[in-house]
Amino acid sequence: MKPCLYGLLKKMALLFLTFSLLPGLYAQKSNTAKSAAVKTITLGKAALQDKIRGGWAGQTIGVTFGGPYEFRFNGTFIGDYQPLLWYDGYLKKTMLENPGLYDDLYMDLTFVDVFERRGLDAPVDSFAHAFAHAGYPLWHANQAARYNILNGISAPQSGHWKTNPHADCIDYQIESDFAGLMSPGMPNTASAISDKIGHIMNYGDGWYGGVYMGAMYSLAFTSNDIKFIVREALKTIPQGSKFYQCINDVITWHKKYPNDWKQTWLEVQKKWADEVGCPEGIFAPLNIDATVNAAYVVMGLLYGDMDFTKTLEITTRCGQDADCNPSSAAGILGTVIGYEKIPAYWKLGLKEAESLDFKYTTMSLDDVYQIGLKHALQNVERNGGKIVGDAVTIAVQQPVAVRLEQNFEGVHPVAKIPVKWSAAKDEVTFDFEGTGFVIRGDAAQWASTSDYVFETELYVDDKKVESPKLPVRFTTRRYELAWNYDLPKGKHAVRLKIKNPSAEHRLQIWEAIVFSDKPVDGLKANDVAAKSN
Repeated sequence: MKPCLYGLLKKMALLFLTFSLLPGLYAQKSNTAKSAAVKTITLGKAALQDKIRGGWAGQTIGVTFGGPYEFRFNGTFIGDYQPLLWYDGYLKKTMLENPGLYDDLYMDLTFVDVFERRGLDAPVDSFAHAFAHAGYPLWHANQAARYNILNGISAPQSGHWKTNPHADCIDYQIESDFAGLMSPGMPNTASAISDKIGHIMNYGDGWYGGVYMGAMYSLAFTSNDIKFIVREALKTIPQGSKFYQCINDVITWHKKYPNDWKQTWLEVQKKWADEVGCPEGIFAPLNIDATVNAAYVVMGLLYGDMDFTKTLEITTRCGQDADCNPSSAAGILGTVIGYEKIPAYWKLGLKEAESLDFKYTTMSLDDVYQIGLKHALQNVERNGGKIVGDAVTIAVQQPVAVRLEQNFEGVHPVAKIPVKWSAAKDEVTFDFEGTGFVIRGDAAQWASTSDYVFETELYVDDKKVESPKLPVRFTTRRYELAWNYDLPKGKHAVRLKIKNPSAEHRLQIWEAIVFSDKPVDGLKANDVAAKSN
């Protein structure tokens, strides 16, 4: 072939190829542009504030309503025959006479206050310091994290399951509301906030509970479909997690038993109720795990079907953390429908309570209504939205799953064994067979203001592995006396020795929980306990 003819044919082939591909190239560019386009939604400032007020008021109503039943019904639900208390003035009365009930709120407000003082880019240490040095009492993951922070273990290690046996507990789940309420229509922004703050006290499924609640609050600004909100928010949770699988099961069971929440409750109990993390709930009916309690929140929302009364009642009757769960459910639903549409029956006495500062804070509902709007507007602008006059245009985010974290992998409780003081009552010893242990006990007393700290030494197989400090002050106490999940499988000897016994203070020890690399059935667990005694 001659060079000139070859060149001509080559050019013609290239032209043909280019024109034949043009439609596809154009379609690809169009699809790319379409996918890159950001969906927006515009709300008036008044509508935005109404939803924020609904979220905070709903939380307050829910925790007040469920308060009398908190952990009174463990491993069972509250029967229909039992009336649930509510009357005009009850809310204000409870806030004044039982302020400790409102840990859902004053923990939220601790973090809101840090954002207000330090700005939206406040470092994690500022949040950790604020709650660790606050005057309120704490429990479970929060208290374990507080102890860690006060003793030099900073976030996120303060919430990790190796240093915090309560990493799967409900703590951040009940105090994550603020993250969603300040991130309207922006679930990934809420997740980023939860990544920073939620890891102070939780990890894995315990953290996912807060991520999920924050996402539901966030989506409550842009959808009136509670089923959609429940499903869509779950996209923020990795599918490989136990938390995702449990909530997905609840959604499936709701479809299968649409008129029978108790059947779904039974399915949750059968499949998901066994506690392996929180030492207080192992081999006990108590379950403060975020996963199961989040399932109850979702049940209330789905079976409540946008009815405020049904949502509150079902969530409360599910039991376990029966004040925190209706607080979350009512807060999310309150955000969906807005403050003005919360039924008047449930706002009985609310006006009289809105100006009251929550104990341990200098902030009231009236305050956080305004501060919450301020933070939401700031977050909207910094995440691609616009504010023009009273119009707030939100760049709506499509939920993206956070990273996968797994707690207690290969760690299975196999026995509880009694532990005894030595004759001199200055040390405890016990033997066990397995891969780990937790020593349950308490050095603290509720009313103690003493700064006395028991100095101890922990020996495993005659080797000193730790020198736990055990304060007697309730707010600085160590929630468990000692633990270790990383021992080689086999027989071990443990000794906890008090270096400075006190005639004025006492160190109580209740039991040891033994762990191994594989679960055992109930009958074989008796053999494990017998061998360890």
